Amino acid sequence: ATDRGLFDLPTVLNNVESWADVPWIVARGGDAFASMGTDRSKGTKAFCISGKAKNTGLIELEMGTSLRHIVFDVGGGVLKDRPFKAVQTGGPSGGCVPESLLDLPVDYEQLTEAGSMMGSGGMIVMDDRTCMVDVARFFLAFLEEESCGKCVPCREGLQQMLHLFDDLIAGRGTDAHLDRIERLAHGMQLGSLCELGKSAPNPVLSTLKYFRDEYEAHVQDKACPAGVCRALTAYEIVDELCDGCHVCFKACPVGAISGTIKELHTIDMAVCISCGACFEVCPT
Repeated sequence: ATDRGLFDLPTVLNNVESWADVPWIVARGGDAFASMGTDRSKGTKAFCISGKAKNTGLIELEMGTSLRHIVFDVGGGVLKDRPFKAVQTGGPSGGCVPESLLDLPVDYEQLTEAGSMMGSGGMIVMDDRTCMVDVARFFLAFLEEESCGKCVPCREGLQQMLHLFDDLIAGRGTDAHLDRIERLAHGMQLGSLCELGKSAPNPVLSTLKYFRDEYEAHVQDKACPAGVCRALTAYEIVDELCDGCHVCFKACPVGAISGTIKELHTIDMAVCISCGACFEVCPT
């Protein structure tokens, strides 16, 4: 609550989720609500599951519920039963939590310790075809647009990090890029005036921490392991696996694949845009 709010009068500030809890608490009492959850994160929390989960939508669960239960029991697991890679929690300023931390109890303290945050309760499920470098760049681009531009660490830090990430996904990255990204991220955390700037590096630092091998592949091998960054990805048809099913021919958006049914197909690399459509549909 604030003493001076709407019309310069005392005003209570709450979001929809807070008000949704009020009837339950009034009916059963505050002690009953506080009996759920963890020692420091009481009650329930609403989450929005999206991304590569089979079951997407809004859910409400006790604080302390594990990520594994949320992703696989409630969310139904990963689409097409592909391998799980990470789940990004907390909205654009949240971090990416890897498979090794799937049994993490979801509360404010545990998510922060893992390099993420509760934030808005958003959860984006990612599979093995997700490039974590591309994910970090996506959230940086969103946060750059949201930055008010008042303080230098946030305004300039986001712009400079975007330039560095553009180099990474285009194959121009070096080890010095990774060092510079980390220094910029820590500088933003220390010097930004508001929480947008302080939390903006979370997607970057969490992916660097848990998926550094993908960053190193972009830098050292000039390759994107997930096949997402087009400048670093090339597709070819393996002769002994191609049975001429013709599915890839139909899926290619630029007509780069040639071949007739039941015969070996080929890809014209001069035309291919490395979109991965053929890989997604190929049965072999």
